[in-house]
Amino acid sequence: MTAEGGHLLEVRGLRVEFPTRAGLVRAVDDVAFHVDAGETLGIVGESGSGKSVTVLSVMRLLPPPGRIVSGEVRYRGRDLVRVSDQEMQEIRGVEIAMIFQDPMTSLNPVFRTGWQVGEPLRLHRGLDRSRSLRETVAMLGKVGIPEPDRRARQYPHELSGGMRQRAMIAMGLTTTPSVLIADEPTTALDVTIQAQILELLKQINRELGTATVLITHNLAVVAGMCERVMVMYAGRIVEEGPTEEVFDHPRHPYTWSLLRSIPRLDSDHREPLQAIEGLPPDLIDLPSGCAFHPRCPFAEERCAGERPELAPVGGRRRAACWVTQAGRDLPPTGRETDAPG
Repeated sequence: MTAEGGHLLEVRGLRVEFPTRAGLVRAVDDVAFHVDAGETLGIVGESGSGKSVTVLSVMRLLPPPGRIVSGEVRYRGRDLVRVSDQEMQEIRGVEIAMIFQDPMTSLNPVFRTGWQVGEPLRLHRGLDRSRSLRETVAMLGKVGIPEPDRRARQYPHELSGGMRQRAMIAMGLTTTPSVLIADEPTTALDVTIQAQILELLKQINRELGTATVLITHNLAVVAGMCERVMVMYAGRIVEEGPTEEVFDHPRHPYTWSLLRSIPRLDSDHREPLQAIEGLPPDLIDLPSGCAFHPRCPFAEERCAGERPELAPVGGRRRAACWVTQAGRDLPPTGRETDAPG
């Protein structure tokens, strides 16, 4: 919480659109969430669900022709949607930092790694080249890169995938941000390196009290990292709540279907995977009612005609589903005693 009693970062009623020749893409529709110091929030969903567009909107880094149509992004009480470009530059990378999923496209191949990691120190803290290099080497060591002084002098292509991702994390942490946004930070890494990066993010969260927003399609990562989870589908939040409760007892059929689709080590290898039938909807021409109803095994007549809003479904949980809002329980997923994965 902030000193004023509000949340450190709070998004309210965010709507983002992309005008295209084919029509208007409603990429994010009425999304609201918050995160506080020392907390980790997971945002999950299939590709195209609006996860990355949501956090790019927070950073004011939407690619054209994307635009924020309405809503607020409040950081320590200030609405980042309405601050000037200059004010946003002072916040971005200093107080709110972002780690992207592909360090090879995020790091410039023609500059040495140390020069790039130290750039926020020179831009935002006014350090000279010598001092920024010393602090950069120290930060590279802190995130677990061996021989950090040598690695700082190397180019990105000379580093392994895990080292490049650690360098991106180091870049995000040089200014000790209050909020760290990690967009699929382990997608291109092997399982061993993935575990090391996730453990590093947890360590940062504990030691620095950084508020972390983790974007991923991997439910197992969320189970091990996040206190709360937000599930998105077709640009909207369909379920949110404490991670353990959501995974043990999902209250939206989409969450239920995601959990059912994860392969289990203890399952019969002859059994087919429980795939989610159908395809995600066209964001230019969404179905009427609940966007998930054409794929939903529990859909009722009302689901096709009226769109449900996110509403309490018991405890600290909210879901946008007519079925569970009416008090019906979804059947067990078979994962009630185990974390996903």
